[in-house]
Amino acid sequence: MQPIERPLDKAILKPQEAVRKFDLKQYEPSATLSQWIEKFWTLSYDLAGEAPFSQTVLSYPSVNLTLECEDGAWFAGVYGVPRSTFTRTLAGRGECFSVKFKPGGFYPFWRQPASRLTGRTVGVGELFGAAGEALARQLPAAREPEDRLGIMERFLLELRPELDEAAELAAQIVAAAAGDRGMIYVEDMADRHGLSVRSLQRLLDRYIGVSPKWILQRFRLQEAAERIRQGGAADWSALAADLGYYDQAHFIRDFKSVVGQTPDAYARASEAGR
Repeated sequence: MQPIERPLDKAILKPQEAVRKFDLKQYEPSATLSQWIEKFWTLSYDLAGEAPFSQTVLSYPSVNLTLECEDGAWFAGVYGVPRSTFTRTLAGRGECFSVKFKPGGFYPFWRQPASRLTGRTVGVGELFGAAGEALARQLPAAREPEDRLGIMERFLLELRPELDEAAELAAQIVAAAAGDRGMIYVEDMADRHGLSVRSLQRLLDRYIGVSPKWILQRFRLQEAAERIRQGGAADWSALAADLGYYDQAHFIRDFKSVVGQTPDAYARASEAGR
């Protein structure tokens, strides 16, 4: 099994530093599971003797099922969509193996509202009982990525996921928002897909775990962060207008409240990290 070549996600806020601190590999799911899974990914690092490294992620509206180990301590759990940014501090030696579900893709395996996981990390045994506990034992014993991938795919297939038209609609709504920077209002999102605002909110709560407003804001801020990292955005007023904000101040408030830095501070940090 060969890793696939993909750029780092827009969600990673310090990609220049990240590639120096850990080794990330990505793998395609089997055709049987590709309806629900975006990718498998592995990460390993050795920071022994170095200062801890904190990586902040402006997450996508996706659930991850992850096995991770830090200095010999293993944990297998499900990460719901974070409410704000997600920061993980890496120290010592560690690794992880994870499946990233497509937006709405986790629901057919768990069949409960995704909003119950939002902002939470839950052990696989708590979510899936004895089968989840068995998975948490089997994955650490398998040392190669292809072996872990096989174990994970068998576990997921044994949950007997079924196609769900509502989950597919939720995924389409998220994809449309990700690809259209001109979609800036919840009403626009609802109208495009023939839904009332309330129906849209209920659909996304159940299958994605976050609100329409959260999704629209998140994709705009990911786009802003990427442009800033690439050095192509210094006029905050122009960038704000391009991303659909009604004024510069609104954009700066949004960016700081979610990313934790003003656009100016983030631009300086990105330049220093190159």
